Amino acid sequence: MTTEGAGVRVKRAFGFDHTPQLDPFLLLDDFHSDNPDDYVPGFPWHPHRGMETITYILKGKVLHEDSLGHHGEIGPGDVQWMTAGSGIIHQEMPIGEKDGALWGLQLWSNLPASYKMMEPRYQEIKSSEIPEVWMDHGVKFRVICGEVNKTKGPVTGIVCDPEYLDVTVPFQTNFTHHVCKGHTVFAYILSGKGVFEPQPEAFKYSETHPLGPESLVVFDDGDTVSVSTGDESVRFLLISGKPLREPVAWYGPIVMNTQEDLRAAFEEYENGAFLKHAHKSTVL
Repeated sequence: MTTEGAGVRVKRAFGFDHTPQLDPFLLLDDFHSDNPDDYVPGFPWHPHRGMETITYILKGKVLHEDSLGHHGEIGPGDVQWMTAGSGIIHQEMPIGEKDGALWGLQLWSNLPASYKMMEPRYQEIKSSEIPEVWMDHGVKFRVICGEVNKTKGPVTGIVCDPEYLDVTVPFQTNFTHHVCKGHTVFAYILSGKGVFEPQPEAFKYSETHPLGPESLVVFDDGDTVSVSTGDESVRFLLISGKPLREPVAWYGPIVMNTQEDLRAAFEEYENGAFLKHAHKSTVL
């Protein structure tokens, strides 16, 4: 457990120390609490450059506002895919449900050097826009990004060619999904239990025992991943992307390729010269 923003308690599934193994992904935070004191301080105004933040809300909502004039909210089942590119300054303020419950996840994905200074953009997707695909044996996909059984997710045009899937596998079911060989592939378990294969030796948790909520599974390279369940179902995020294999210079919310570029970004932020596309940013 760690603290982010102005005092939001988050479970960090992975972060800075795992950058080489999970390239192009940088971190995954799970903010999940029934106690408003854990999240009400929120994430006040802060900059981003050179990367993308992907926020997926399961309970409660997040109000967002940025320096380019965008504002709105995302609630249960909604996704905001923000490409910071050359730079954006924003804030995200969580609001729980009537019983105080809040549950969201934020994934950070890196941008290659040639796209670090692209125009910022948003893809804000409401729950009703995310297709659900039902497969054999009652396996269900919410397809946020990527393609399942010829059904494409609404998030498009992402450089690292990712899949972002919310998958539910019923109890006593064996499930196999095809992935792109050479891509980084991981699962993060939301509820229930399952056995996940193949896992590389460096990350192997168990070959035979099921894994439960808040477990991170990093898959070995290949063209399929497999999940099997016993007496209960399992729900998990299945995420993949093409590795960039570039140097990473990262401090806080800014991710560049060199320490020189990183220092320049913070100097521009301090000097009021951070925003490069203040009048050209698009909302998709």
